[in-house]
Amino acid sequence: MAPNTLGARLLRRKPVSTLIAESEGREGPPAGAPEEGGRSGIHLRRSIGLWQLSAIGIGATIGTGIFFVLNSAVPSAGPAVILSFVIAAVTAGLTALCYAEMASAIPVSGSSYSYAYATLGEGVAFGVGICLLMEYGVSASAIAVSWAEYLNKFFDLAFGFKIPEVIAGAPDATHWFNLPALLLVAMVCFLLIRGVSESVKVNTAMVAVKILILLLFIGVALTGFHSGNLTPFMPLGIGGVQVAASSIFFSFIGLDAVSTAGEEVKNPRRTLPMAIIISLVVVTVLYILVALAGIGAQPWQKFDGQEAGLAQILQDITGQSWPAILFAIGAIVSIFSITLVVIYGQTRILYSMGRDGMLPKRFAELSPRTGTPVWNTIVVGLGVGVLAAFVPLARLADITSLGTLIAFSVVSIGVIVLRRTQPDLPRGFRVPGYPVVPLASIGFCVYLITGLHADTFKAGGAALVVAVAVYFGYSIKHSKLERAGERADAGSKVG
Repeated sequence: MAPNTLGARLLRRKPVSTLIAESEGREGPPAGAPEEGGRSGIHLRRSIGLWQLSAIGIGATIGTGIFFVLNSAVPSAGPAVILSFVIAAVTAGLTALCYAEMASAIPVSGSSYSYAYATLGEGVAFGVGICLLMEYGVSASAIAVSWAEYLNKFFDLAFGFKIPEVIAGAPDATHWFNLPALLLVAMVCFLLIRGVSESVKVNTAMVAVKILILLLFIGVALTGFHSGNLTPFMPLGIGGVQVAASSIFFSFIGLDAVSTAGEEVKNPRRTLPMAIIISLVVVTVLYILVALAGIGAQPWQKFDGQEAGLAQILQDITGQSWPAILFAIGAIVSIFSITLVVIYGQTRILYSMGRDGMLPKRFAELSPRTGTPVWNTIVVGLGVGVLAAFVPLARLADITSLGTLIAFSVVSIGVIVLRRTQPDLPRGFRVPGYPVVPLASIGFCVYLITGLHADTFKAGGAALVVAVAVYFGYSIKHSKLERAGERADAGSKVG
């Protein structure tokens, strides 16, 4: 019998075997039923290898915040922002181990949304899905805003002109909208529509450029290092360290982005956990070195309101424009790759939710020619483009951190639940130090959530209201599990 109480419907879980069968194209509609969106014999293609997947994680993480987050985080913590990066990295590291286990056990698209559906039930999964959409969409918008800053810096240094202010920033006294950010989103969506294989090849090349450009920054910035810039080390107290750590945490979104590719990865049980761990190690080392070099090269008070800050530091240290020009070019290329990966992740979450009936099935429709969700990608591009063109950067970063921390917490809880409910489920990786590691991950996430600004929770509350309205207005009635229960009821009545 199908569950008919509200509580039972909210807690119904999607079997791991069903998730995996769908990802492998082994589950079709019931006999006599019409084909569903995204089915029709067309499935996401497994074309991504270990290093390409690692590049997705590194690409979505390095640069998601490091090219601009210092300008918003340093004023909150001072030189102690280095500790903020360490706290964020420890939290991300604990959670990365949990992601590695979940990804190896449930190698499907949808990331923590799919993991929650298999472990905590439909209601929680839908809430997590909305958090992820907020996380990815807002993150991509914030990154696109940063891209516009570095593009303007490059034009200024190389050619002596800037994009007119009225079309180079979110609406305020001097700006109408951010045209460069809008163009970036459009270019990324065009590439994603062409196909995943082409997109990951472009991303891998761009990640190499990104790492080289950050190594350039570290090398040059260390030549201008002054220990006096690190004192007083904690001028705004431990509370400032927490606030900064909370606001920069969204820059670790790449760890989640790796798992959104679960259905397009070769040998996923091995490749997913390895790519997550490789991404974490590379990202953590570079983040802390960039923060240390940047703080040592420039008094912390100068970071506030500084546009294209890392390029400006290079120009100030060398007294020449060429290092800053080179860095700005690298940042333009790098931020393109970040935006590419983040928007890619959002389209795959929408694809999973559409396939499950939680959103209209059109989100799960794939192009027969490219195997990509074209309509889905266009919708995401429109939403991200509007945010990037019309919403200020500072508000975007904190909203993204909230969504990221909630998603990370759910994954850590899911590891504990899945160990208890399905201890024999094949896993390509197991969290060491279980259950201490997932519990510590949850604790660190909660700590960082409490450090977010009050306005962030207002935005989160608005997203929750939207989620509740959509779930009870549409999803609870169109869920594939709901329809399966209705068919079971009808069959039992006939029998």
